[in-house]
Amino acid sequence: MRRGRPQRALVLVVEDEGLIRIDAADAIERAGFRVLEASTADQGLTMLENRRDIGLVYTDVHLPGSMNGLKLAWLVSQRWPSIKLLLTSGYMIQPMDLPAGARFCPKPCADWEIVDAINTLLNGPADDWRSTGRGDPLDAC
Repeated sequence: MRRGRPQRALVLVVEDEGLIRIDAADAIERAGFRVLEASTADQGLTMLENRRDIGLVYTDVHLPGSMNGLKLAWLVSQRWPSIKLLLTSGYMIQPMDLPAGARFCPKPCADWEIVDAINTLLNGPADDWRSTGRGDPLDAC
């Protein structure tokens, strides 16, 4: 019996700016990951509720709709704690605004920085900087 290649993690990209979302999704796919796209946190939440194979959510902080990316990240961390979180924004946020284990990439960030941060979150140590004192959640990219 032949074994297929192991399936790479599924990344949900939540970004309201279409060109930025497409560029990020393309870069993540080129790195070998599977990708879902949503333009609002509400759409992303629906995808999360209907899928059990999402491994990471990459979301902009400022989104239209009933919740922003930070609220989505906190909801994901509570309902699906195994899902990794990478947030991005053109505005800085405070480390304590992030859920445990989440990381932040300031915009603009290069495609390779996004992919590197995703690889680190999915394959790196699961330590939370709050309990270990190691790492800076705002220095993912």
